[in-house]
Amino acid sequence: MSASETLVRPLSGRVRVHVGELLRLAAPVIVSRAGLMVMMAVDTAIVGRFSAHELALFGLAHLPNNVMIGTGVGLLLGTVAMTAHALGAGEDRECGRVLRRSLPYALVLGLLMAVVSLFGEPLLLLSGQTPELAEGGGKVMAVLGLGMPGMMLYVAAGFFLEGLQRPLPVMVAMIGGNLLNGVLAWALVWGGFGLPAMGALGSAMATSAVRWAMGLGLLVVIWRMPDHARWGIRRNTRKGWRAWARQRTLGYAAGLSIGVESTAFAALGFIAGMLSPLALGAYMVGLNLIAVPFMAAVGLGSATAVRVGIAYGRRDAREMALAGWTGLAVTSAILAVVGVVYRWFPEAAAGIYTSDPELLERVVPLVSFGAWILVADGGQAVMGNALRGRNDAWVPTVLHFVSYAIVMIPVSAWLAVGLGRGEHGLFEGILVASVVSVSILSARFAWLGRRPGS
Repeated sequence: MSASETLVRPLSGRVRVHVGELLRLAAPVIVSRAGLMVMMAVDTAIVGRFSAHELALFGLAHLPNNVMIGTGVGLLLGTVAMTAHALGAGEDRECGRVLRRSLPYALVLGLLMAVVSLFGEPLLLLSGQTPELAEGGGKVMAVLGLGMPGMMLYVAAGFFLEGLQRPLPVMVAMIGGNLLNGVLAWALVWGGFGLPAMGALGSAMATSAVRWAMGLGLLVVIWRMPDHARWGIRRNTRKGWRAWARQRTLGYAAGLSIGVESTAFAALGFIAGMLSPLALGAYMVGLNLIAVPFMAAVGLGSATAVRVGIAYGRRDAREMALAGWTGLAVTSAILAVVGVVYRWFPEAAAGIYTSDPELLERVVPLVSFGAWILVADGGQAVMGNALRGRNDAWVPTVLHFVSYAIVMIPVSAWLAVGLGRGEHGLFEGILVASVVSVSILSARFAWLGRRPGS
């Protein structure tokens, strides 16, 4: 939508355009983002039905692993924002430069994460886990680290395609990855096709292999794009470190923001682990059931960032505002529907992950309560992306720190341990932090929209 069209098109028509474009962009992004959680959900269900003890090892290994992935995703978020800005400004070859800067960066990040993953056991011991759980979880974490470089390449390549408004290949790669992971995880966890049963370790092997397959697959797709010359994909960047300072800055801010949030959720998992293995299992299953529909918010948030970013590239303040609020409204409506389903059918949702009566008894109340979390948590994800789409880097990071480090961790710990509410107290703390986060991020977005010249 050009600036001249904005002036003559009525508000209702502009809203319809934004909703249509948002859903067109978000649908494949939602599938690709949800696919990450579906992969995690499938692994959780396969490992959980194999053994409650293996599920605890699986959960402990994924807590720091998810923190690293979340931080890496944030560090690379400048890729989608700067690609969208270049696209909106009509600077096609700058899009290719953004990609060529991102790929080596992504590979280095993945290698660093692989090295950190080798120290899983001492990290888990420091978090207060028992020596037995720390040793087993550390082994699983080391295997997950092998797939980190592939995962980061997948993220960078996917963000580039989403910034170009071409998210379909990312979705296809994720669907293929999930199908492959399902087969490999079943075979390696349970011992199918004549393989030995390896429990949580087998699940980690499957995950790492699939992450490499998805990352390399997207790179091939990008390299073979029919219009690669238009974007300068195969051209040498020939610009130094300072030339992409803004791209890195957006990534630093987003990486710290997502890292703080991921670390906060991991901290709650460690608290659950100190309560009991059963509490940890219940927390992991309950959180996974929230995380799967939350990926709709992540996908809609990414699409919102692209829509806001394109308007920012055109310096169209009214369309920036409309794109952001449309993203929040659509996300809230979708997640409210999912929340109603969770309130009505918590037993059915929990039964996907486990048949253990003790674990089910602990999970069902979390699923029902999680319905309240979905809308607030999804809304804060969208508004954080909307702010980054309009080039607001560090303030959303500070606001995330306030919500999740200053509010969520102490409130959750007080409710879970101080008041003896266990894992349910952890979920109550998540709700409080999510409401705080969506409120202050929305206030920031509204304030920026009222500033002169913004």
